[in-house]
Amino acid sequence: MMARKKVQSRNDGAMPMVHPNAAAIDVGATLLMAAVRADRSSEPVRSFGTFTTDLHRLAAWFAECGVETIAMESTSVYWIPIYELLDARGFTVFLVNARDAKHAPGRKTDVSDAQWLQRLHSYGLLRASFRPKGNFIELRGYVRQRERLLEYAASHIQHMQKALTEMNLQLHHVVADITGATGLRIIRAILAGEHDPKALARLRNYRCHSSSETIEKALTGSYRAEHLFALEQALALYDVYHEKVLACDIRIEAVLKELSIGRDHKCNALPPSRRRTDQVNGLAFDARSALFALLGKDITKVDGFGPYLALKLVAECGDDLLAWPSAKHFTSWLGLAPNNKISGGKVLSSRTKRTGSRAAALLRLAAVTVGRTDTALGAFYRRLSARIGKAKAVTATARKIAALFYNAVRHGMDYVDPGASFYDIRYRHRVVENLHRRAKTFGFVLQPIEPASGTVS
Repeated sequence: MMARKKVQSRNDGAMPMVHPNAAAIDVGATLLMAAVRADRSSEPVRSFGTFTTDLHRLAAWFAECGVETIAMESTSVYWIPIYELLDARGFTVFLVNARDAKHAPGRKTDVSDAQWLQRLHSYGLLRASFRPKGNFIELRGYVRQRERLLEYAASHIQHMQKALTEMNLQLHHVVADITGATGLRIIRAILAGEHDPKALARLRNYRCHSSSETIEKALTGSYRAEHLFALEQALALYDVYHEKVLACDIRIEAVLKELSIGRDHKCNALPPSRRRTDQVNGLAFDARSALFALLGKDITKVDGFGPYLALKLVAECGDDLLAWPSAKHFTSWLGLAPNNKISGGKVLSSRTKRTGSRAAALLRLAAVTVGRTDTALGAFYRRLSARIGKAKAVTATARKIAALFYNAVRHGMDYVDPGASFYDIRYRHRVVENLHRRAKTFGFVLQPIEPASGTVS
């Protein structure tokens, strides 16, 4: 009887197998190490190459072994062709963050790594990273490519500034942006052979803050041939990258139209925009209308969101946000919520976790932007910035904006800004109520403060 009870207690404490038909892949640049359960094959760990024929052999072997789910670490970009091929073959692929699958001591070979991943995955100890589905993968690829092209173009703006400085042409000191209307017009005229400062100053746009006389002084310099050559090449490369950006815009617009097919949002009318739509490096189409046709909501109502930033956020997170049960789960995934570490009832740390999420970076950018506005979110940012510093205020404001974005996309919430004054008044009332509550706790009575005589109200 004693022995039987002991065996029964051991079985009760056994960890249940969540994914009995699990496999794992240790991904490398030229070698893949795949592992299945020991009872599924005489050789449960096999190596494969990374050519497409090798990937098809890997998928066929998984099918023979009855594999349904596969775990792999997100190693550089090597996992992408493997993931896409296995997903197309009907397998459920778990893309795992390497931090969540740390190697146990002694497991330092490709074979043991694959076996360890397979074991962890079979018991449900690995979480799959979020990856958008369907055409949103394509949309995200085009948006990210557009961002890369703009970064490459920005480097050539610096090259143009360098060439102008070497000729002692102080154009970037008298115009806000040398790639604006005035700057590009003058640069193209210089490369066309016009070197007269007065003629160049007449190309000034009427919205330019600097006068024609100031621009004329700034454009008096030495037009040496080698510097003009460098300026010409930098401008040519800048134009090429912006042509490629325009090609990305065409693809993005096409994908958005395809995603919007079958979504009946005609009952809702797009409200007029409260902000300027002509942004620097803006999209070549009406992104606000395209997003409204996709979501049925105008998420640019949320302070800090322009059409382009909203598009990038939708491309990163999708259009339904069903992967996160609540706004708290969403902000935690973004790394904007406190990562509490508690031991013995004591909070050891509450720092937010480090993350390379592009969506989190976009929300932080929106928080910095909204901090300069006369809105409720702007007042919230400024109050926190004065109390705990700008870095933490950006994180806290980004978390608020993320929650508003989640509720707008997932639940269709309409955001209405109550204004900075409303927020400040509510904050003062809350402070006064807290003071009265504390005074009552300690037996004090707070008297209203009368204004001093002679003061101006």
